[in-house]
Amino acid sequence: MDVTRRVTMRVLLLPGLAVLLFAFLYPVALTLAAPPDGDPATVARETGTLLSDPHLLPVIARSIRVAVMTTLICLLLGFPTAYLVSRAPARWSGKLLALAIFPLMLNTVVRTYGWIAVLGGNGVLSTASQALGLGRVQLLYTETAIVLGLVQLFLPLMILSSYSSLSQQDPRLEDAARGLGAGPGRVFRQVVFPLALPGALVGCTLVFAGSITAFTTPQLLGGSRERILSTLLYSRVNVSLDWPSASAVALVMTVLVLAVAALSGRLSKRGSTTS
Repeated sequence: MDVTRRVTMRVLLLPGLAVLLFAFLYPVALTLAAPPDGDPATVARETGTLLSDPHLLPVIARSIRVAVMTTLICLLLGFPTAYLVSRAPARWSGKLLALAIFPLMLNTVVRTYGWIAVLGGNGVLSTASQALGLGRVQLLYTETAIVLGLVQLFLPLMILSSYSSLSQQDPRLEDAARGLGAGPGRVFRQVVFPLALPGALVGCTLVFAGSITAFTTPQLLGGSRERILSTLLYSRVNVSLDWPSASAVALVMTVLVLAVAALSGRLSKRGSTTS
């Protein structure tokens, strides 16, 4: 019976694995290692050039800085929000969660153009600043504008990931800690956050990966002056038609995402063994 069940499960997994292999892994591997008009040696040479070019290193540094800042801000805003939603009465928690993830239902371009109306030279922020006598404010086409747009874009992912861990915690653990004399801060640091760490780390990984690979928001809010890896990749493919160089950019982006995912996995494993 067990052998029959195992065979049935493997047969049921085959279609999904085939789609994953031929529709995702194979095209990605082909693009990274052997793009059109290139071979693995050319991609390796272009990767070395990318990592040593003084004009392109700031693009890599800016991409990492933007992704890290976006991840930290999403964690600081999203985790407390997820905690409040998970501890709200049952008749309110579903409504609050739906409200928190509502931005996911809006088109990315629509949300980004909303920021252009706020951050532009004639936008709401600049108009308010001039009314207060502080002069004209131009945040559009800056690194700050990219971070703001990405935070709005990915904050719901952090809330959802953190909520999945927080909602599974037994509230009696917090009551027990408070009964033993722990204050609210100590309960949060030593009970709530360690138990919810796996969900928060998953959220951090999703936000970082999304921030590194996002194109529309950085292109619209950063323009050509504040380039990051994703906009550089677009330029290599659609403007200069340099596929080996584009593969090198994609390879660096992939390595960054995999490195953060590996770090997240190690931290989650360490947290589960110490909690």
